[in-house]
Amino acid sequence: MWQQIMRVRQRAIWSWEGFVHVAKTEGSLAQWLVANAVFATLAFVLPLSAGERGLLLMGGIIVLAAECLNTAIERVVDDIGTERRDAAKQAKDCGSAAVAVTAIAVGVAWVCVIVGLIV
Repeated sequence: MWQQIMRVRQRAIWSWEGFVHVAKTEGSLAQWLVANAVFATLAFVLPLSAGERGLLLMGGIIVLAAECLNTAIERVVDDIGTERRDAAKQAKDCGSAAVAVTAIAVGVAWVCVIVGLIV
């Protein structure tokens, strides 16, 4: 039992270290954190249901996760080599696309929720 607790603790430490690395090295994560703070405030100020609020907050967090994955892809590609290769560019572009797609999904959720409030 104690060993399991220590494993969970270590995983949490590694996860936090990864998040801190992305926060320190990727300006886009800082932008997403600011956007999340603004939208989280809106989610709590607007008269939303618990489900709507949870959906919107979760979406913002998923964008942060996608940004972390994008950074991981970039690090691995750069570690393999710095010469320009089509596959390397495609991998980086796909990681960037994943962030964009998740951000669009959250935008769609916000539009649906706001339209629901207005109608």
